[in-house]
Amino acid sequence: MEWSIQRISKLAGISSRTLRHYDAVGILHPARTDAGGMRWYDEASLTRLQRILLLRGLGVGIPAIAESLERASDEEALAAHLVDLEREATRIRRQIRAVQQTLRARERGTAMEAEAALDGFDHSQYEQEVSERWGVDAWKRSDEWWGRQSDAERQAFQQEHLALVAGYAAARDAGEAADSDAVQALAERHYRWVGAGWQREPELDAFAGLGDMYVADERFAASYGGTEGAAYVRDAMHAFAATRRG
Repeated sequence: MEWSIQRISKLAGISSRTLRHYDAVGILHPARTDAGGMRWYDEASLTRLQRILLLRGLGVGIPAIAESLERASDEEALAAHLVDLEREATRIRRQIRAVQQTLRARERGTAMEAEAALDGFDHSQYEQEVSERWGVDAWKRSDEWWGRQSDAERQAFQQEHLALVAGYAAARDAGEAADSDAVQALAERHYRWVGAGWQREPELDAFAGLGDMYVADERFAASYGGTEGAAYVRDAMHAFAATRRG
């Protein structure tokens, strides 16, 4: 089976120009180009495109996608993506049911059930990952702290992270060096934000290591605009740690 570039463009909801760009940067080549210059894509091309679109949907940039494509086969990566997608789909379905339950209760004037209303909104999904990276005690401290927070406090905590992400992006776009005073002020806020979540002052090596993780893990890199954005944040965090050590 083969499909023309126009057909793939329509099905994927992306432009033919984007597909040609993917070819130019080396992440998706057509299976062949005919004598008239028409590009044709086969099943292997579709598999690769599916993987690229999943990563783009996470906000991963082209350089990071290229690195990801080199690290694992399409089959291995898509299998991992499938696990993540199924987990996220389950969480979203739970949240939909929770919101529906809340609306029904409000409309009917009946009592709300806390367990049903908050189903799918817990952050315990991160327990294993946090425990493996920083220890069981780190998870317990963070989980207990999060459980004590009001809705407003949780929103403020999340909003501070969004503000940090936006601040780093603006500084990077403005050409600010990662070790400049302005960016280091952001890094200090970042350090305090991490400490609030960890419920202790982070060790400087751990804080710098967190920056390394932002670059290495696609999920975190996506939060900072891809690998390049995450690398900028990492450099700022490393500079902050180095200054504090000095």
